Amino acid sequence: MSELTVGDKRPQEEDNNVSDSAVVTKRAKPDGGVNGEKIESEAGLREPDVGITLYLSPEIPGFTGQIKQRYTDFLVNEITKDDEVVHLTDKGFNMPKKPQKTAEEKQKEHEEEIAKRNEFVVEPELRKQLVDILGEDDVVKIEEVFKTAQKMETVKSFDDKSERTNIHILLRKAFNNELESVTTDENTFKIARNNKKSRVNKQLLAEQTKDANGIENWGYGPAKEFIHFTLHKENKDTMQAVNIICKLLRMPTRIIRYAGTKDRRGVTAQRLSITNISIDRLNALNRTLKGMIIGGYKFDDKSLNLGDLNGNEFTITVRDVDLKDSNGIPLSKILESSCESLKTNGFINYFGMQRFGTFSISTHEIGKELLLENWKKAANLILSDQTNVLPKSKEARKYWEETKDAEGTLKLMPRDCMAENAILYALSSQKKEEDNDYSDNAYYLAIMKIPRNLRTMYVHAYQSFIWNSVASKRIELFGLKPVEGDLVIDGSSRAESKLEDEEVDFDEDLCEAQYIRARPITKEEISANKFKMTDVVLPTPGFDVVYPQNEELSRIYVDLMAKDGMNPNEMKRRVRDFSLAGSYRNVVQVPEGLEYKIVKYSDATQQLVNTDLEMLNSKRAKDNGQKYMKDKLERYVPEKSGDKTAVIIKFKLGVSAYATMALRELMKLETSRRGDMCNVTVE
Repeated sequence: MSELTVGDKRPQEEDNNVSDSAVVTKRAKPDGGVNGEKIESEAGLREPDVGITLYLSPEIPGFTGQIKQRYTDFLVNEITKDDEVVHLTDKGFNMPKKPQKTAEEKQKEHEEEIAKRNEFVVEPELRKQLVDILGEDDVVKIEEVFKTAQKMETVKSFDDKSERTNIHILLRKAFNNELESVTTDENTFKIARNNKKSRVNKQLLAEQTKDANGIENWGYGPAKEFIHFTLHKENKDTMQAVNIICKLLRMPTRIIRYAGTKDRRGVTAQRLSITNISIDRLNALNRTLKGMIIGGYKFDDKSLNLGDLNGNEFTITVRDVDLKDSNGIPLSKILESSCESLKTNGFINYFGMQRFGTFSISTHEIGKELLLENWKKAANLILSDQTNVLPKSKEARKYWEETKDAEGTLKLMPRDCMAENAILYALSSQKKEEDNDYSDNAYYLAIMKIPRNLRTMYVHAYQSFIWNSVASKRIELFGLKPVEGDLVIDGSSRAESKLEDEEVDFDEDLCEAQYIRARPITKEEISANKFKMTDVVLPTPGFDVVYPQNEELSRIYVDLMAKDGMNPNEMKRRVRDFSLAGSYRNVVQVPEGLEYKIVKYSDATQQLVNTDLEMLNSKRAKDNGQKYMKDKLERYVPEKSGDKTAVIIKFKLGVSAYATMALRELMKLETSRRGDMCNVTVE
């Protein structure tokens, strides 16, 4: 078979082993290499470098265009476990403004309060009951506490729980719910005037927060341990948004949980949960947040957790659309054919280029060295001077290569380079050996100083590289029909993940599926057409997965990893973070609800779709009889005509699927940073 560039529209030979229009097209490696050593490409990392080589519909022409030129060109709305698409439906609630009091009014209120307390007398019958239980001396002290806001502890102790409960009730009743009593370890009572956080004041507060229908918490109902809310954000990834919220609240980030991470360069809506906070305080954030807004509050007994979603809905605008090598086929016909193919066959569920970083050296290359326990080589790859790195870090990288001086390099390395700084800081406290370099153990200790989510990202990227490569071979060899030995999810047995604390390290909603078991398809099931290609899964290499029971396919894992000095059946490592259990991933994904629209426009900065926030603002203004923008009432901006062409594509994908891979199948373009699909990857 001739080696053709993916998307090349020259005549292609069809491999005899490929069926169902899954014609194999390959792209020649940009860097041939010398003596087995890879030559760094000026173009940086490309799709074939990470195993992305095939299309399912290569016979359909593609088109060029720009992605994410504006934040509003990439809209992502999370899909909940109940299959509901998350939208921003409100901006919280407006709390009634309390009238501001003058200093004189406050002083007058304070004096009246003191006079009222001094005049207060406990009802005789209630006082008699208290004296009978506590004694005259303690009751006098309690009356003084009520007037002067002091504290006291009873002389007597009470071992009977029911008796203590009655005393608590009696004290509140006798002193108009203005005293708080707590039981000590010795079963005596400590008594004081209640404060703002007391049980009694919380009850009063609940009364004060009732809406017109008498429902507390401004109509949201009784408070529970967690508040679930919608976060609508622009140009911020999920973790950045969470950090900002928690910084404003002066609370740790662990109080907020979410179902999946969302990309930075776009406008997204997702659900989060928070604990240990009042709804008033949470709602007040909207006065301060920039590029973010929250709403859609709901009290719940449980928090959200990673994986508590069914996927995401994408609305993507491709601007400056142009046809290349289309042989005169109009854009409308290309889109019709491509979308029909996507609806029928889907796309290969590759791990996208985001998984492999943005530098010239892929994160999976570093992951390979970590799995081989080549600590020195891994560290030097991270610190190496490359073509495609942060420009302001190049001086530090060159200095490191020339001197291996960790302390001096650390002074030059930008603080943005988190992994590099962690390694250099750790090495700077170590002594060099005779060869003017640090020991293997020093490099190991330095690697382990990299934040966990970063260092595990490297080895997960290697798993992704192997999966991509095997998926390409699976389609190349057997096409789009299940074959005997393929794996499907075994619905009869589920198990908890052995890596329960594994963090999600990647952008674009990439929450790994819950750990599940898989089994091979039998010959009888193939004959009965029991499964479709969308049911077939492949494992990422790990110690707790089964591999396909097809000799050709299972050998691909062995041969690919043997080139790297590894064995797919031996994935346990001495370092727990690099000991990989593995997981399963569908070979093919079929987007749901796929629809598209061809739009003409004139201005390069013209907005073509509206965000949830823009639509909400316009609808509220219209409903309130205020001035509003008609063009912002619906998702799609009314077409204005012009000489430029855009394509707006809307579809839903399940968890752990990349929207960029669906676009790649549609447009037949390279998705790397230096590829033809401009700005499609996370920057």
